[in-house]
Amino acid sequence: MPVTRHDPRTIIRNAAELRQAGVDASCASRHADALRLLRRGMDLLDSIHPVAPEFHQDWLRTRIRMSVSLAFTEADKFGFSEGLDQLTAVRTLIHEFPDPEVRAELLEPLDHNHGLLLMSAGRCAESIAYFDSSLDYQRECLRQAADPVPLIESLLNTLATRGIAFTRLGRLAEAHADLRRGLLLARRYQLPGSIADIRRHLGSLALRTGDVPAALRHYDRSEQDYLDHGLEVPTLLGLAQAQALLVAGLAKEAAAHLDEVLPIMHERQSANRELADAEFYRATAGLLNDEIDLVRRLAHSAGRRMRQWGCRICVANAALLGLRADVREALRGNEIPARLHTRATQLAESMDAEPVPLDIQAAVARMLAARLEIRSGRTAPAAALLAQVPTPQPLHPIDYRMLRRLCRAELAVPTQGPGAALAEISAGLTELEEVRDRMGALELVSGTALHGRELADLAVRLVLAEGDPRRLFDWVERTRAQSYRYEPRAEPDARTAERMMRTRQLVAPIGPTEHEVHALAQTRRAVEVPAPRAAYPLGWHVGQRGAARPTARLDAVAAQLGRRALVSFVASADELVALVVRDGEARLVRLGSVARAEENARMLDADLGALAPDGLPAKLTEVVMTSARRQAALLDEQLVAPLAGLLGDRELVIVPADALYAVPWGVLPGLRSRPVVVTPSATAWLAAERAEPARGGAVVLVCGPRLPHAQAEIDRLATRYARSTVRSGAGATVDSVLDAMDGAALTHVAAHGAHEPENALFSRLELADGVLFAHQITALRRPPRQVVLAACELALNRIRPGTEPLGFASALLASGSVTVIAPVNRVGDQAAAAAMHDYHTRLARGDRPAVALAATIAADPMRRPFLCLGAG
Repeated sequence: MPVTRHDPRTIIRNAAELRQAGVDASCASRHADALRLLRRGMDLLDSIHPVAPEFHQDWLRTRIRMSVSLAFTEADKFGFSEGLDQLTAVRTLIHEFPDPEVRAELLEPLDHNHGLLLMSAGRCAESIAYFDSSLDYQRECLRQAADPVPLIESLLNTLATRGIAFTRLGRLAEAHADLRRGLLLARRYQLPGSIADIRRHLGSLALRTGDVPAALRHYDRSEQDYLDHGLEVPTLLGLAQAQALLVAGLAKEAAAHLDEVLPIMHERQSANRELADAEFYRATAGLLNDEIDLVRRLAHSAGRRMRQWGCRICVANAALLGLRADVREALRGNEIPARLHTRATQLAESMDAEPVPLDIQAAVARMLAARLEIRSGRTAPAAALLAQVPTPQPLHPIDYRMLRRLCRAELAVPTQGPGAALAEISAGLTELEEVRDRMGALELVSGTALHGRELADLAVRLVLAEGDPRRLFDWVERTRAQSYRYEPRAEPDARTAERMMRTRQLVAPIGPTEHEVHALAQTRRAVEVPAPRAAYPLGWHVGQRGAARPTARLDAVAAQLGRRALVSFVASADELVALVVRDGEARLVRLGSVARAEENARMLDADLGALAPDGLPAKLTEVVMTSARRQAALLDEQLVAPLAGLLGDRELVIVPADALYAVPWGVLPGLRSRPVVVTPSATAWLAAERAEPARGGAVVLVCGPRLPHAQAEIDRLATRYARSTVRSGAGATVDSVLDAMDGAALTHVAAHGAHEPENALFSRLELADGVLFAHQITALRRPPRQVVLAACELALNRIRPGTEPLGFASALLASGSVTVIAPVNRVGDQAAAAAMHDYHTRLARGDRPAVALAATIAADPMRRPFLCLGAG
């Protein structure tokens, strides 16, 4: 029969091609293109209806496949229920086929899309049976196929999708088995797109278990796979990377990632469900970054899209996010809008009426309303609201518990007095410590930074008003530098890791990534009795932590100090206080405005950065040097001079506060030539001081790329330390450096680096074959006792209030290194080489690190902004 433009065979074939193109567009998140192609294909098929009997079966098969694809794609526009109804109608039609082989062939894509739709709506447990059915049919087809290649990609897609469902349900072993099996098949059949997809899903699995570094490695590898083979990088990969960064507490980096992804998603008219997730995560990052207007706008938009999709939990979380932003802004001002309180209580009531369990979200809305009432002086309504908030159970989300404690403490101040408020805060911090002991601080950054910090700030404000230095010391130590309190410990076994993951889900911030209600309920039932603390070694995901050290007491610190003095700076609102410990006593000295000290520190930091480059013109050097000296003098006048009578000429241990971490103390006139050790807390300093002395151990010298003067520096040091191990040039790889550092007495690193104070684990050093992340240092069995970071361009000056801000150095100290010598600003190559020559000369003579560094800085302070961190 001759083929014409209107020949049914041609039209059916063209429609099938349009369907495949639509499916491909949908997989690439080009939602509008997918809809256009699928509807065009359906119109083509309808144009020849009714069709001649000899073409009817092919026509009907193609139309059913088109309907299945359209049902899933159109669900984004018309809602989940509409999509499910369409799939159910198609299933009824398929069962009318008398031929069982045809029924099975048509049911396979239907089952796959049915599972996808359920999974997208958060009903992952129900989706598994549909994926199982789809896989059974695909495997049978593969067994019978002469050429499996055309069928393998479809199987891989379903296998990976089921792996995602298992991941969201917390069934880690099954998720890992599906994804690993898929990766092996994709490699065997050389399918680069499938390899990249599965690596992306492995990243999501790692993220679900809390291993953020592993997740980011999988995501980076996936992106590289796409690029290496000329494939389009899915926007969902960018969304996943942003999620991982948010979990790691890197809100600014997550925001930057999403700011790149969102315009692309809008341009492609991505599915509403995907856009809603992206907007929700960007709003979450915005709340952490204090971008209140952006949070309002994106939370509203995400909620609108989520409402269209039909996920009530998602809608509630978006509404709660917008409310949090408005309450935060209101609490900063002097007037609390009445309408905001009404909105919070109405939101809680609407959540109570929902058919899905939103009890936690409703309680949070009431607590936010209670905070507004307390600030307005209406304690009775606040108490009534808090009475409706359920007492948290052991596995309630941690920020729920912190917010409840904060509300109760704030209410106690005017109604029961500071003592009752401090008791409430103490109970809250105990809860936070227990969670950290099980979980580790990393995944709690987003969930607890706000409320944990506010509890601590309230405690410090109340105790500072009492003026008791001993009590203030205890409270400040309790709230500082928690990451340094734990002993290193080996990785947990698989069973413990899975239990840790389950607990992570339950203590995650309100508004979790996935909204599988039934799975969450099952997990809570499965963990009726909290496991012993020993079963949950604290960790930053790699280099797990063991038992928590006790918070240092003032008498123990004073005894260890001997003739030295400790100065702990404390900031409360805009008041800066120095807590000075010497000769067994503690004194409080009020130092004025926090803002003034921070501004002078910022300006000094800028001047020292300007002075860093080698070969500056003399006139420019003179101008900048004059400015730097002025800022150093102003800081000295505010921070050091008022303490002179207490300090005398003693060596110092300094615990900075917030932006004071950026101060190069050896630059200040009153501390010139004085040995100074900087530590994140007195507890961390005491542990480092009491560390066992080194026994043997190598000297390791490392030279990274792109430092022309560094190799000569390393060569000179190699002659000084005759039995040293050198890693330079192509030999300075990540693995070789880590291997050499393990157990070393001293490691000297001349390499470019980037410090990430918002999360120390993601600070990095540049080596021959890539970057060495700080989290890799934490996995060493025996970290180097002393580490010298000699030439890091970006040092320790990105400080954010509430963090533990020593960047790369913090990971070293928390992992067991006793002393870290590092610059607090950029250092010129020549200045760094000269400083390191002087430092190692004095070290070799037997000087302690702090003593050697003090003399080294004094020779040229403005160009040698180094700190001795930890102990020395």
